[in-house]
Amino acid sequence: MRGTERKAILAEIRDIVRKSASRDEKLRDICELLRKRVDHYDWVGFYLVEGDETLVLGPFSGEPTVHVRIKFGEGICGQAAALKKPFLVQDVSRENNYLSCSPLVKSELVVPIFKGEVLVGELDIDSHKLAPFNDEDLKFLQDVCKIVSDALF
Repeated sequence: MRGTERKAILAEIRDIVRKSASRDEKLRDICELLRKRVDHYDWVGFYLVEGDETLVLGPFSGEPTVHVRIKFGEGICGQAAALKKPFLVQDVSRENNYLSCSPLVKSELVVPIFKGEVLVGELDIDSHKLAPFNDEDLKFLQDVCKIVSDALF
């Protein structure tokens, strides 16, 4: 993704968070925008922290998943939550702790969302391609999470 396209998408996300809609509607619109605009983002969703050690599926765009509640430490999302840092897996078939949402998923990138020092959620991206993610994806998604955190949490 080129820098100009990345800036345009971030501007659209800022517009989404400014509109008068519920938080869930805004998060869903962000998921749909990311999935539509970035060709290797095949499933995009937010997991929100509930209690001390559980992630609950929030708005998403893509095929439904059975993983609507994930304990910290379980799967890629749970590991990212437990470690409180991004988690990138370029080939999910090589992960022992992977929770399969679809046999089509080949890679996953999870970026935590913080409000101050507190973990409030995660942005989860699945791809049907092997090793499609790079440092630009991580930086871009961290920027998305910062916008979401500042405006919606």
